[in-house]
Amino acid sequence: MGALHHQNDQALIRELLMDPGIWVVVGLSSNESRPAWSVSRWMTVELGIPIIPVHPKAETVHGAQGYASLADIPDQDIKVVDCFVNSDRVGAVVDEAVEHKDRLQIDAVWMQLGVVDEDAAERARAAGLDVVMDTCPKIEWPRIRRDGMQR
Repeated sequence: MGALHHQNDQALIRELLMDPGIWVVVGLSSNESRPAWSVSRWMTVELGIPIIPVHPKAETVHGAQGYASLADIPDQDIKVVDCFVNSDRVGAVVDEAVEHKDRLQIDAVWMQLGVVDEDAAERARAAGLDVVMDTCPKIEWPRIRRDGMQR
């Protein structure tokens, strides 16, 4: 018997995108050809969402100090851990978010378009984190605006 397919909660997506809280973008480097770069740029410029890049290179991106891992981020309140990694790697990111959720006050894990790991999503939910999976903020934003929920 297969696992039920995850259904995203549109009210949760609206809440996460409307809240000005900090998003950690895992997989974000200075490589401008990568979707993580363009989506995070859009989030900072258009939505005013502050970001923290997380990538093994720990590069500064869009003026934000980067870190090599969630463990390296100083204590602060993080709204969302946004995962721009392959599905086969996202479980480890989710586990790291769970490990640091209290210290970093993490509310949610967002797995980008094409990133699906039902088991990791279940582990995140079991730890009290909200989960969005297999979609992109840039895709969801026009839906929110159509609903009349503008920033």
